Amino acid sequence: MHTIKIFLRGFSEVMLQNNAVTGLFFLAGIIYNSYPMAIGAVLGNIISTYLAVILKYNNDDIIAGNYGFNGVLVGIASVFFLGLNAPSIALLVIGSLLSTLVMKKLSGRNLPALTAPFVISTWIILVMAIILKLFTPSTTSFVSTQSFLLLQTASEGFGQVMFQGNVVTGILFLIGLFVSSFTVGLFSLFGTLFGAILAMIFQFPMDMINIGLFGFNAVLCGIAFSGKNIKSLLPAAASILLSVLIMFGMLKLNIITLTAPFVLATWIVKLIPVKK
Repeated sequence: MHTIKIFLRGFSEVMLQNNAVTGLFFLAGIIYNSYPMAIGAVLGNIISTYLAVILKYNNDDIIAGNYGFNGVLVGIASVFFLGLNAPSIALLVIGSLLSTLVMKKLSGRNLPALTAPFVISTWIILVMAIILKLFTPSTTSFVSTQSFLLLQTASEGFGQVMFQGNVVTGILFLIGLFVSSFTVGLFSLFGTLFGAILAMIFQFPMDMINIGLFGFNAVLCGIAFSGKNIKSLLPAAASILLSVLIMFGMLKLNIITLTAPFVLATWIVKLIPVKK
C-alpha cells in the first residue's frame, strides 16, 4: 500500500497535489483517453522514482512523489510526440532518468523546480529524436475557424496539462483537484477560464483556445498561487497573464512549449518583491 501511494502521488504532484486519491483520478483520466500514453506515464513514474531510490535521495521527497511527477510527464510526452515503439521507449527511459537528476539539481533553491525538469528533459530527448530522424516538428497554424466552446475549452485546459485533449479526462482531473482541496479546485477553474478570456481579449486563434492551449499553463499557475486569502488572486492572475503571453510568443517561434510558460510565469511572479 505504501508503494502504491508513492506511485499515485507521482501523478498527483503533476498538479502540485500530495494526494494519492487525486493521483488515481489523474491516472484514470489518462487511461480513459489513451492507453499508450497511460503506459508511458506509468513507465516514466516508475523509472524516475526508482532512480531517486537507487541514488538515495531524500526519502520524504520520494514518498511525496516529487521524483515521480516529472517522469510521468516525460513518459506521456514521449508517447505523444513519438508514439509507443522501441525508439520512443528508449528515449522515454533516458528522459525519465534525466528528469530525476535535474530535479535533484534544482531542489532546495530559492525558486521551486515545478515542472522545469520535465521541460528540460523532454526538450533534450526531442532534439535527440530530431537528430535520429524519429521526429519532425510541425509548424503552428494560427488560422481560426471555430466559435467559442465553453465546456471543451474549460475542460481541455485541465486535460492538456498532461497532453490529454479529452473533455471527460479534463473533468476527471478537475474532480481530482477538488478531492485534494476545494480551494485548489476553485483556483484551477479560475486559471482555465481566465486564461481563455485573456486569449480571446488578445484575439488569439479560437481553434487554439478551444483545445485548451491557453488554459493548461494557466491552470497550473492558478494552483501554484492558490490560497484562502482573496489576495492570492492577484499573483495568480498576474502569472496567468504572463503564461498566456509567453505561450503565444513561443508558439509564434514554433517552440514546443510544454509547461515552460507556467514555470517561467511562476518564477517571474515569485521574484517580484511584495510589501508585507
